[in-house]
Amino acid sequence: MTNQFLKAIPNLFTIGNLLSGVFSITFNMNGYYRAAALCIFLSTAFDFFDGKIARKLKVNSELGVELDSLADIVSLGVAPALLFYSLHAPSPFTTLAFMLFPTMGALRLAKFNVKPTVGHFIGLPITAAGLMVATMGIFLYSNTLITVILALLMVSPIRIKKL
Repeated sequence: MTNQFLKAIPNLFTIGNLLSGVFSITFNMNGYYRAAALCIFLSTAFDFFDGKIARKLKVNSELGVELDSLADIVSLGVAPALLFYSLHAPSPFTTLAFMLFPTMGALRLAKFNVKPTVGHFIGLPITAAGLMVATMGIFLYSNTLITVILALLMVSPIRIKKL
């Protein structure tokens, strides 16, 4: 197989991550909240495998790292925030949580891209935070305080061991 073909494989998984996030947003806009939550779970699966495949094939690239972060912001930041917001009664605190979640996720991803860590994460990974919001969404449940806490944990100095 050519090196160009091998380089494209992990990026296809990253595009799957992004498209799952876009589908989540689309399902959410049409009132299919559980389907939106399931798409976030699918995004996580794509996100898990894109990096593993890139390392296995030894085709890591700056493009792949940046594409992965952009996809994660949509599928694990914006899509879960929108799901949370759609399931919760409007209030100023709800709006604050809605804005904080993807913003803190983007900051966390940017910090990791600038200063990657080995063996651990600093702050809650956006993947874990997005999954927690999606899990609440499966049960058509939404909690502003939990969403704000998850947002703040993403930019916290806590160390979390990588799986």
